[in-house]
Amino acid sequence: MKEIKTILELVAAKESSREKYAIAQVVKVEGSSYRREGARMVIFESGIFEGGISGGCLEGDTLKRSQLAILKQKPSLITYDTSKEHEIGIGLGCNGVIDVLMTPIDEESNTLKILKKCLSNRKSHIVITITSIDPDQESLKLGSSFYYDIESGDLDDMPSSDFKLFLLDRIQEVIEKNKSNSYHFSSGELEAGVFIEIIPAQYHLAIFGDNYDVYPMLEFAKVLDWEISLVGNMQKLQKEKIKGVTNIFHKDFNDRPQLDNRTAVILMAHDFKTDRKNLKEVLNSQANYIASLGPKKRFDKMIDSFKDEGLELSKGDLMRIHAPSGLEIGANSPEEIAMSIFSEIISVFSGKRGGMLKFKNGPIHERN
Repeated sequence: MKEIKTILELVAAKESSREKYAIAQVVKVEGSSYRREGARMVIFESGIFEGGISGGCLEGDTLKRSQLAILKQKPSLITYDTSKEHEIGIGLGCNGVIDVLMTPIDEESNTLKILKKCLSNRKSHIVITITSIDPDQESLKLGSSFYYDIESGDLDDMPSSDFKLFLLDRIQEVIEKNKSNSYHFSSGELEAGVFIEIIPAQYHLAIFGDNYDVYPMLEFAKVLDWEISLVGNMQKLQKEKIKGVTNIFHKDFNDRPQLDNRTAVILMAHDFKTDRKNLKEVLNSQANYIASLGPKKRFDKMIDSFKDEGLELSKGDLMRIHAPSGLEIGANSPEEIAMSIFSEIISVFSGKRGGMLKFKNGPIHERN
């Protein structure tokens, strides 16, 4: 989501220049690749760009090819084989085959409108991009994009046809697996390749605390471009250090942040009664990750106090709660502890256990 936002910010900043530009996107990967499907960059005819589609090895060639696509005002699909010496002239060595679609953006294109829609609310989005088409049709062209609304089931601007039915079936497959994928359609005279991309909602960090150790947490969340909510005593916090916090709530008032299943909660009031009260409150939310700072015996004391009230936490609740919280990396300072906790949050949301990649058997990323 952060990459989409930075791309749109650059496009908006250069709008008055009327400079032509294109969007390059990874639409298919076979084997290893530094970036996966969905990675984007915007390239202006002057050579200015934002975003990335690899670790830097493909950007130079993609920039030149995108400038050519801009000049011709014609999209193109380029396949890079990074497992061997490439025409770029260097050994890329990622051992993967990567398809990159380069699409010039004009007034008729709805790509920017769709990307803006993906930033407009906290829900998952589906974007369908045509990666090959034979023959070209009025409403279906190479690089054309379409938006599918998960809540309503509407596939915007797609005419009814066997192709639409095919897409609707594949969209459900992508939603069920929560994984973007490329597909090929063939029926009668129409041959088409499509990339169906699922763009999840932005992560949300909700901090319940107001001591000095909240600042590294806020900085990490800002770097990752997560939505941030902070609950605490605002008189205790330094105003310049809480700039950029999306939602601020005073701990003595009733208003609280909305906690959905893309929310990570960190309880760090460092006061037993306050943390206990907040834990009891957030357990009623959909938050998938709840960190309670402090040693295990402190959390065990909370559990015992809940039992005394007749409140028995379920296995699901205990799985959501991380106490002690963070990955075991030897963290001591507030900054190191923040790194440890954020690493654990990402591992939980991605369904991974954490650990050193050098000891992992098999590829780093799951493959289609």
